[in-house]
Amino acid sequence: MPLAREARRLVCSRGHSFDIARSGYVNLLQPQDRRSRDPGDSAEAVAARRRLFERGIGAPIDEAIRSLVRGDALLDAGCGEGHILGMLPGQRAGVDISLPAIEAAAKRYRDVEWIVANADRFLPFAPASFDCVLSITARLNPSEFRRVVRDDGSLLVAIAGPDDLVELRGHSRDRVERTVSLFAPHFALERHERVELRAEVDREALHDLAVSTYRPRRMKEIDAVTLSRDLLLFRPS
Repeated sequence: MPLAREARRLVCSRGHSFDIARSGYVNLLQPQDRRSRDPGDSAEAVAARRRLFERGIGAPIDEAIRSLVRGDALLDAGCGEGHILGMLPGQRAGVDISLPAIEAAAKRYRDVEWIVANADRFLPFAPASFDCVLSITARLNPSEFRRVVRDDGSLLVAIAGPDDLVELRGHSRDRVERTVSLFAPHFALERHERVELRAEVDREALHDLAVSTYRPRRMKEIDAVTLSRDLLLFRPS
């Protein structure tokens, strides 16, 4: 696990400690990296997202993401329970601040390197370690993404579209322009795709959507929802 070894070396060089779990993931989260006792997604939200993935609710979006990924060394920053990396080939590493998410990912995808860390502060990898960095509806850290991606690599950012889950939360603003501006000092936009679909849902799927997106549990009965993602492919500038 060369990437994990490098992560441990970098953390030790900063005077921090780390833990290795039985399932193989590395916990690099330090006390100063926490904003709460249990940061990140809860175990309930992680399990709900896994059920939605297994039902194929967002399969066309996942396929669109997979079609844009290039290279053999991949990092998913904010990887959650790991299904994105799990469907990709190559040398893969996933980082998330949620211990339940990384535990779930490590148990299911044993050939991927999983690390608990706060990607908002620091990505525990050497410069130019990756061909492609992914941020899929996760927090954004432009300077760290640029540091760990190779000069000829790419960055794939997925953000919720304006109509995503409009039935549950109403319309939201278009975030594309703001996201492109955020990354402009370090990356140039190469491609933008908006993937949108209507997905049929039953009561169980609707419950999982509410749990995984932290929406109110009590809502009107609906039989379909809109799923929308803006996929932004960047090149280092």
